Amino acid sequence: MAVKKKKIGAAGRFGAGYGKVKEKLVAVEKLQRVKQKCPFCRGRAKRLEKGVWKCIKCGKRFASNVFHL
Repeated sequence: MAVKKKKIGAAGRFGAGYGKVKEKLVAVEKLQRVKQKCPFCRGRAKRLEKGVWKCIKCGKRFASNVFHL
């Protein structure tokens, strides 16, 4: 029988090997794609770069941690 393996998502592009590195990458990319809300208007925000977000609705830029909203 085949062995069931963990899903590695987008890190599968690295192929075999790189086990721990792929797991860390999956965790980082999951945080990048979390839906973020604008603290000003509660609209949706898009990630521009590490820790910097821009609201789609009001256009304001802000720095934020994804865990507190």
